Amino acid sequence: MNQKRPATSEWVSKMLAVLKTGNTTAALAQIKATTSSKDLRQLHAALEKAQLLKQLAAVDTAISDQLQALASPRLSRSP
Repeated sequence: MNQKRPATSEWVSKMLAVLKTGNTTAALAQIKATTSSKDLRQLHAALEKAQLLKQLAAVDTAISDQLQALASPRLSRSP
């Protein structure tokens, strides 16, 4: 069986472009605002593949924190 890897999302491509320009502040804000753990995992994998995680420690931390936040149960508010 021929299994294809899932295509990188458009958000991940845009985030890589933002990080390559050196605008880590904007990247951190976008990471903290994302609601997709799949996109975060893809971004982490792309940064790991490009060997940029050591240079971007704050980004690595933000990705880990956001993944943790998305995995934790949310409190619901009653209307």
